[in-house]
Amino acid sequence: MDIRKGIVAAVSGGASGLGAATARALAEAGATVTLFDLSAEKGEALAAELGGHFEEVDVSDAEAVGAALARVAERDGGLHVAVSCAGIGPAAKTVSRGAPHDAALFEKTLRVNLMGTFHIASRAAAIMAAQEPLDADGNKGVIVNTASVAAFEGQVGQVAYSASKGGVVGMTVPMARDLAQHGIRVCTVAPGLFLTPLMEGLSQEAQDSLGKQVPFPQRLGDPAEFAALVRHIVENPMLNGEVIRLDGAIRMAPR
Repeated sequence: MDIRKGIVAAVSGGASGLGAATARALAEAGATVTLFDLSAEKGEALAAELGGHFEEVDVSDAEAVGAALARVAERDGGLHVAVSCAGIGPAAKTVSRGAPHDAALFEKTLRVNLMGTFHIASRAAAIMAAQEPLDADGNKGVIVNTASVAAFEGQVGQVAYSASKGGVVGMTVPMARDLAQHGIRVCTVAPGLFLTPLMEGLSQEAQDSLGKQVPFPQRLGDPAEFAALVRHIVENPMLNGEVIRLDGAIRMAPR
């Protein structure tokens, strides 16, 4: 897919971190980008900088997601790329001090991380499927989801987060197969340790210590590196149904 040819993209979690870097990379490549986020101040500022748009959207609300994506398609003349970066990462053990994991917290994590990704993907796919193909291969759109290495090596206290990201991994192949007949590709990126706002809240010493756990390069990932992979997925028509680890070869220890 040639991003320079009038491509329209929506990026959830687009106001900061991996989502902001992705929105920036797609806009710089020539796409018209709309950011979905709950942080209106940051989202509107970045959208203005990128010459794009902002929608205040709770991704766990299916109807709100559908309405926002419909507005994107109507305003910008279609929808060709949908990237899910919105997510939360609470820390809680299955049992802690004799008490079970808070069921409401577990459910909220699934609603945001897993259901939110599903809402973006399914509602975007319905819009994409009704569009005319962009090229001779019949490409109509690309969906990129964000999982985590925690889907494979969840650490202590990550039971809810790992379950939600494991669900995203599990959706990838069947979703790609479902949407193949419509000319829509689906891939998932599973990042390792990246310098996101959560990491930026740690001391430099803590950041350096975490970075040294990565075999190579021994540092935290730059969100721009995540964004570069998303762009490549969009542009490479043979990438489909794949979960790609972007982690410097790290395999997470229990703690």
